Formats: sequence, C-alpha cells, structure tokens
Amino acid sequence: MSSGENHRVVALVGRPNVGKSTLFNRILGDRRAIVDEASGVTRDRHYAVAEWDGKTFTIIDTGGYVPKSSDILERAVREQATIAIKEADAIIFLVDARVGPTPLDDEIAEVLRKSEKKVFLIANKVDGPKGELEAAEFYAFGLGVPIPISALTGRKVGDFLDILVKDFQVDQATEEVEDRTKIAIVGRPNVGKSSLVNALLGKERSIVMEVPGTTRDALDSLLRHDGEEFILIDTAGLKKRSAIKESIEFFGAIRTLRSISRCNVAAVLIDATVGLEKQDLRIVGSVAERKRGIVLAVNKWDLVENGETTELEYERLMRRKLRIFDYAPIIFVSARTKRGIYRILESCKQVHTERQKRIETHNLNKIMLKEIKSSPPSSGSGREVKIKYVTQLKVAPVVFGFFVNDPKSIQQNYRRFLENKLRKHFGFAGVPITLLFRKK
Repeated sequence: MSSGENHRVVALVGRPNVGKSTLFNRILGDRRAIVDEASGVTRDRHYAVAEWDGKTFTIIDTGGYVPKSSDILERAVREQATIAIKEADAIIFLVDARVGPTPLDDEIAEVLRKSEKKVFLIANKVDGPKGELEAAEFYAFGLGVPIPISALTGRKVGDFLDILVKDFQVDQATEEVEDRTKIAIVGRPNVGKSSLVNALLGKERSIVMEVPGTTRDALDSLLRHDGEEFILIDTAGLKKRSAIKESIEFFGAIRTLRSISRCNVAAVLIDATVGLEKQDLRIVGSVAERKRGIVLAVNKWDLVENGETTELEYERLMRRKLRIFDYAPIIFVSARTKRGIYRILESCKQVHTERQKRIETHNLNKIMLKEIKSSPPSSGSGREVKIKYVTQLKVAPVVFGFFVNDPKSIQQNYRRFLENKLRKHFGFAGVPITLLFRKK
C-alpha cells in the first residue's frame, strides 16, 4: 500500500481571531526549512503537508476561507466546521482562553459533539498557570479536557502534536511499486475534469454540469487502454451546498489533497482559454509537495487552436510561469472533441515509470562529480565546500543523497543547479526530486 492510503487530513476549525493561522504557521514552522523549493508557491496557501515525529499529515486552516462580510460570517464558520467533520480525519477545535466561551464557540462545539470524528479541543493564548485555569471553562463543551497552548510563543504546542500524531502511521520509506498507474485528475473548478474522465471512459459516469463543484464524490474507475490498465481518480469536487464560494473551495481542496495523496501521477488540467493562473500553480505545488508525478494537460485547446497562438508558443509561455515546476510534460487536449486525451494516459505512464527509476551509483558519481568539479559550490564563510559522493536513496518518491563536508553551506541556487544537471543527464520528466545533503 502506498503511503498516500494512510495520509491523514487534519482541519483547524474555530471562530475568527482565535489564532488558527498562527497555530497553522507554528505547526509548519520547524518543517519549512527541510521541505523543498516549492515554498515560494505554497506560502500563501491555507493547507500544507506537516511532519511531526516521522509522521506526515495535511493540515488545513479553515480560517483562510471565511468571508469577511459580517452578515454571512457566522453561517460560514458553522459550515466550515460541518465540512471539516465530513472530510477530515481529525479536527483541531481552537478556542480563545482569554476571551472564554462564546455563543459561536458553543454552536461549533454542538456540531462537533454530534460527529464521530476525533476532536482535539485546544485552548489558545495560554501563557502560564493562570491561563490554564481559565481554559478549564471549555470543559463544559463535552469534548474532553481542553489542551492549553500558546500558538504565538509555541508553549506546549509540541506536547499537543505528540498527542495528535500518536495513532498516525509512520511514513514508509518507499511506496510499494505498482504496475498500474493511478492517475488523479485535478484542477480548478470548470476546467473540465469530469468531462475528461467521461471522455476517457467512453460513458457518462459523472453528471457534468456548468456549475463549479457539482460532482458529489471522488470515485475511482478502472480504465483499459492499449492492453494497459489505469486507475482514474476523479477529483471534481462536490454537490453545491450553498452560495458561499469559500466553502466550495475549502471542500474541493480537501478532496483534491486526498486524491493527490492516493495517486502515482496527477494530471493537472489547465483551461486553455484562461491560461496558467496562480491557483493552477498552487495545485501543481500541492502535487510536488506530496512527491507525486506531474503531467500538465491543457484542456479546451479546440477553442483556441485556430487563433494566432501555436502549441509551441503557448508551452513556452507556460514554462516561464511554471519556473521550478518546468520539468512537467505539457500536452494539449480537448475533452469535448476527444483530441489527444489518450496522450494523457501515455504521458502519465511514462512519468510513473520515471518515478520508479534507479540510477546506478557508479554512473551517478561519474557524471555528477564531473559537473560539480566544473562548477563547485561556493561558501559564504570562505571555507571550501566539497561534495564527495552521490547516491540515489529512494525511488517513488525519488530522493538523492549528496555527501558533503559542510551540508549547511549548500545554497538554494546550487541545489537547483544540481537538480537541473540530474534532469539533464538522467531524465525524470514530470518527477519531483528531493535532494538531501549529509555530512561525510
């Protein structure tokens, strides 16, 4: 079983101004330095992969999706809690110990009490013993003993995380190698995800409507093509629950993250009539963060191909915007006319194969040490930095280890240089690569 099957989703819920984003950032804080180069794209997202005690989970800050308009604010907060209960594995219910219980806290608590999900009642803004006494007031919510913390200073956050991940599984070193390619079809609302799945399957398996987020559930489908079997994971979203756009985005985000964690390769659909947008980059960043393969499928190409822009020009423009993700294959398709749709399967299969590729250590050192000798790393301290040995540590996900006399001196631009050289000599198209630097 791949690590994605056991990946947990944890949602932060609570009324505004209790410190959800502060706790979100605190939980991610120690991890940010060791993740990867995607931080420039993922910084303003409201969800990310967190790690504690060797266990990873997706943490979602629902506060980022609450509308600012006061007349629908409370309704939105209640709805976020309801959605979080439905989709997340565990709920962090954050309250403000300094303010004490409020009517809105009580409403959220009532919704949570009726659920069968694991709920952690966290009393924030507790800086000392006096605050812990104040936090005891929340015991009346019937959600267990309140856990006092300070998200701002980090007080007792580590103790809480120990409790949170206690029953989570430790990540396996490598996914189980599978012959069948599991493809998650992901993308912004209305890019044609369900239409593409229907076109590939040759039947109306999903009800396709013009309203973003009309598909109730993500369902896996077995697809046979040219003697190969593929698993399609449809991530089209939800049946529309309300007019609150933020709730739809939140619900869809959880579904998408779950589906990405279960796939080998994600086919990220881009709307050709709109182009590559910031939200598309966030989705690509989510796939890269989870170390899944990436294929970019530009859908609705039939609506623009008779214009002045050629595929080559369009791709060149996209690659400039993709920047650190420019290693992903780009293909042009139309779910409506079925043009090029089976190339998605072929491309995803190739990327799946690349994720499982292992480079022989002797060959790796012969080529990479030569590149390193030609362009050695520089050090801010003036001390000579020497990379003495390179080896591939893992496949699926792909991880390379560089053994160096001073690992901390390897700067970000040099990491990028090494990744580019690995791709130039060994391929790995569509595959996120992790580089680890260890003391020799």
